[in-house]
Amino acid sequence: MTTIGILFSILLQAIEFFQLESLWYFLTGLEWHMSHSDSTFGAVPIFAGTFMITGIALAVAIPVGLGNAIFLSEYASPSLRKSLKPILEVLAGIPTVVYGFFAALTVAPAIVSLSDALGIEAAYNSALASGVIMGVMIVPIISSLCDDVLCAVPASQRNAAYGLGMNQAEMIRDIVVPSAMPGIISACLLGFAKAVGETMIVVMAAGLRPNLSWNPLEDMTTVTVRIVDALVGDHAFDSPQTLSAFALGLVLFVITLLLNMISVRQIRKFKAKYKINRL
Repeated sequence: MTTIGILFSILLQAIEFFQLESLWYFLTGLEWHMSHSDSTFGAVPIFAGTFMITGIALAVAIPVGLGNAIFLSEYASPSLRKSLKPILEVLAGIPTVVYGFFAALTVAPAIVSLSDALGIEAAYNSALASGVIMGVMIVPIISSLCDDVLCAVPASQRNAAYGLGMNQAEMIRDIVVPSAMPGIISACLLGFAKAVGETMIVVMAAGLRPNLSWNPLEDMTTVTVRIVDALVGDHAFDSPQTLSAFALGLVLFVITLLLNMISVRQIRKFKAKYKINRL
């Protein structure tokens, strides 16, 4: 009931927005500019920035998180695991505004300095700085969940792999990781949802400008940042500028729903295939 209520609260306001502004231009327009007198609502730059920053975050978080989980579950001794896992999970409790400060004051200047040394122009507010720190933020989520599903793989499967002559690396690659793949996919999806919904790191490290660009060293913004910016402005609630927040939220809701449906379908296919192979 809560989910349905959220959907309808977004949907009704979004319909009102699309009665005032063009749905086609909203979905395909390349310019987003809001003012009291003249506004354009092309959402492509906003969603491009969202997926650019989220992609960078996942590119950082998935290898590091999965690697941490494999090390903790397969290689680390019980005492080392007991010491390292709480330290890793401390990252999950750090407020996102602190991550934003770290990205803006440490990571962004480091990226600019490195780019200058390589002869590349980079902005202090960049998608790369925001994405890297966002990836660090979601590492504990992916690592913890992947560690749980890897540990849930039965010991009998590991022993059978050793009995067939596999070494530990081959056993992890061919037995443990495939067996835990549905849980690993779920962990990555949860990390994706966390990254898509992040606001403070983007505001402090990536900027507020809708920018359609393939260059991660430029400033960009995301859907959630634009939603906040639209709702806290001085526009009337029934104005297109304010109602655009609900339109952005609706499109983000649909995209996330489609990705979840595709992932669930793939997980079910994988489970069915793995079950047949085991039989």
